[in-house]
Amino acid sequence: MLLRHSILLKVFGFVALLLITKAAIHHFQLDFVAISPLVTAFVGGVIFIIAIILAGTLSDYKESEKIPSELAASILILYKDVRLASTDNEKIRAMRDKIRKLLITINSNFRSNVWKQTDVNLAMDKIDEEIVYLAHEGTAPQFIVRLRNELATIDRISNRIETIKETTFIPAAYSVAQLAVSAAILTLLFTNIDRFIDGIIMTGVISLILISLILLIKDMDDPFEVGKKTYADIDLSLMYKLEERIKTL
Repeated sequence: MLLRHSILLKVFGFVALLLITKAAIHHFQLDFVAISPLVTAFVGGVIFIIAIILAGTLSDYKESEKIPSELAASILILYKDVRLASTDNEKIRAMRDKIRKLLITINSNFRSNVWKQTDVNLAMDKIDEEIVYLAHEGTAPQFIVRLRNELATIDRISNRIETIKETTFIPAAYSVAQLAVSAAILTLLFTNIDRFIDGIIMTGVISLILISLILLIKDMDDPFEVGKKTYADIDLSLMYKLEERIKTL
């Protein structure tokens, strides 16, 4: 729970410093910007920019939430269906061992916060060689097609993971958003509002929202990142549990 709310704890500390700065500016009468519709329109425009970027990042994040369950299901089906092959038990054990190694490779990538697609491809190529062997041994075509379909699903999902991890959503947009947020906060700090308490509340609330969203968007851009300094990671426990489960199958 603390990890989930750590982004707010971090932002609260930063906003507290901003409010102290705001109080100092007011005390020395350096707040020379008059409150006007232009200021409110500017702040509203900054919020609109952040909303656009959040919407784009959120679509990838929602898709990423489905990936662990789909990937775990395909690996488990592939692992179980191998037993139906019309071949000797030793060959089946060898093929299932390669499927386990594929799962271990994938989970190792998740745990280390990197995605080495070449390692995943190598593990899948070894499984594909086994499927080709089964086809040459006269295994039923519909069974071969089923195995290849599951392997193709794993390949598609792994490529999608690589794309999400390696591709930053509109890097230029992040720079524009950070510049806009900085300008908006700076404007609020130097805006002269009739009542001091109103200025403190307005500056604190708007700064809290804008900074929180910027940090959240940056973290959501890589939903597969695992660590104590992240705030919006997807749940990969299904993949880790599957690694333990297949040891008993």
